[in-house]
Amino acid sequence: MKPVIELLKKRDPKIYQVTSDLLVFDGLKLLAEYGIGAVVVMDKGLLVGVFSERDYTRKVALQGRNSRETRIADIMTREVVTVAPRTGTNACMALMSQKKIRHLPVVDGDQVLGMISIRDIMDDIIAGHEETIAQLQHYISS
Repeated sequence: MKPVIELLKKRDPKIYQVTSDLLVFDGLKLLAEYGIGAVVVMDKGLLVGVFSERDYTRKVALQGRNSRETRIADIMTREVVTVAPRTGTNACMALMSQKKIRHLPVVDGDQVLGMISIRDIMDDIIAGHEETIAQLQHYISS
């Protein structure tokens, strides 16, 4: 499969991010506004975490916290699993499965280039299968 940098090239180049001092409620509004499930948390230009819908459900809603009083820093995933731009999509899928995560920031050194989701990986796999099927159909019919 292709490197993840190729997946990022096909998408909006905007990197959705928040700071760790933002209220969870405001982070949720951003997720809803852009129709995404997670954002990178950046402080002073450095990746410090990932904030996701899953963080909210498990660490706010289920624990009786108030999203209008809780800071993202209190619930974000701090041990961020990242991949390099040349990492292949198959390796990303295996990593996501192993770590039970749905989002992977793509980083080059300290620079965040974007974030891919399990949906991005699945869309790429499906497109690859469709291309193979079309080639086989063309081969059979010729």
